[in-house]
Amino acid sequence: MACAVFAGSIDTAHAGPCTAQIAAVEEQVQRSPPGPSAGPTGPQTLGAQLYYQPTPRDVAHAEHVANKEADAALDHARTADAAGDAAGCSAALDEAKRLYGIDQ
Repeated sequence: MACAVFAGSIDTAHAGPCTAQIAAVEEQVQRSPPGPSAGPTGPQTLGAQLYYQPTPRDVAHAEHVANKEADAALDHARTADAAGDAAGCSAALDEAKRLYGIDQ
């Protein structure tokens, strides 16, 4: 029991300025139901504005890019958090939330 209490205090001692916010965003991402409206999004393409139908390959590529950008934003938030950079962490989290379509 004493080890569990001690281990919990170590995690708290090493927590960065936005560790809890990162965990909350990760939890929201994990809880989102699968489907076309889940996951990160990107900007609308010119082709979509010109009424072109995307091919399955276009859709897969867009999903890959959006996932890569959202993962990079969360990675940046973790890095800034570990460095104690609250402003950098907050900015990266805002970007991740925007990409994932999470309300601010």
